Amino acid sequence: MVFNFRVFKKQAPNGKLTMYLGKRDFVDHISGVEPIDGVVVIDEEYKERKVFGQVVCSFRYGREEDEVMGLNFQKDLFLASEQVYPPPEKHETSKLQDRLGKKLGENCFPFRFTLPPSAPASVTLQPGQEDDGQPCGVHYYVKLFVGEHETDRSHKRSTVSMAIRKIQYAPSKQGQQPCTVVRKDFMLSPGELELEVSLDKQVYHHGEKIAVNVCVRNNSNKVVKKLKAMVQQGVDVVLFQNGQYRSTVANIETQEGCPINPGSSLQKVIYLLPLLASNKDRRGIALDGQLKKLDTNLASTTLLASPDQRDAFGIIVSYAVKVKLYLGALGGELAAELPFVLMHPKPNSKPKLVQADSQAEVEMFRQDTIEPELDAELD
Repeated sequence: MVFNFRVFKKQAPNGKLTMYLGKRDFVDHISGVEPIDGVVVIDEEYKERKVFGQVVCSFRYGREEDEVMGLNFQKDLFLASEQVYPPPEKHETSKLQDRLGKKLGENCFPFRFTLPPSAPASVTLQPGQEDDGQPCGVHYYVKLFVGEHETDRSHKRSTVSMAIRKIQYAPSKQGQQPCTVVRKDFMLSPGELELEVSLDKQVYHHGEKIAVNVCVRNNSNKVVKKLKAMVQQGVDVVLFQNGQYRSTVANIETQEGCPINPGSSLQKVIYLLPLLASNKDRRGIALDGQLKKLDTNLASTTLLASPDQRDAFGIIVSYAVKVKLYLGALGGELAAELPFVLMHPKPNSKPKLVQADSQAEVEMFRQDTIEPELDAELD
């Protein structure tokens, strides 16, 4: 029987520390986050030194080019920090760590970090075309360094760090079908205008069309001239009291079936498809956390166990469908809004592992019934 493992590898500039991780995406299950398991290989020259490991949540909330006069628009939160070598105590190891230990020898030491459930999801805010430097958003990385204490300032030559992501997948069960009805009456005019909007389901996957069922009943003496349906992405930068804004990521404006005269009605289905491809050049659009050399997509909806779990370093993303009826300059507008969930489905099998950073390589380890053999040696 053969088992294949793909492992991400990254080495410190001086070559004395080498980190191996089995994956770079760690799933938040609401009740808890997958542990970050890996191993570090320490050079013989460093066997008398101490090695510490940390998981850092880096939150950039302003552009690098605006950092003048000592201003700094980045905050780093250390979510886990412990001594990796010499190992303070023995703990359970995963199958991957055991096999890596057999392959890499006695200088290989396992480590495990646990993220708190309230840690924010990886989100990147899309920069403008003229923006340089690291984009705003929440980014994670695992860091190993040599020092005397975990609070020591690490030296670049003996430090290795690798970017990771904290992600969420769509719930397996659909919630209640979203539906709303809004009405508007008019001063000095009899009757009212009624707008009913519903979606075919609550949870959508990225790349899936959203079917918006619209029903207009015009019992007033006004005329509906056109209607517009849109998908709005809500971004809440929790650090700021006024850090909420919305962006339209898909919209359709139509006059089909209009004008809707007094006493008449209209029922139709409008299909909307929110995609990053149609929002490539728009600054501030929230994207799923991005690793180097990887394509990404619009940010997934942020799921919270309770509203009280909003971490101050987080960016909370939500989506809603909004339908507006236009009645002209004097009649005004009538709008209805429905929230929904936009996420990736849970993978049925192990997700494809992608190429790591420029300094990182992908290794494959094979374990057979007799003894594991290394498929390929890396530089």
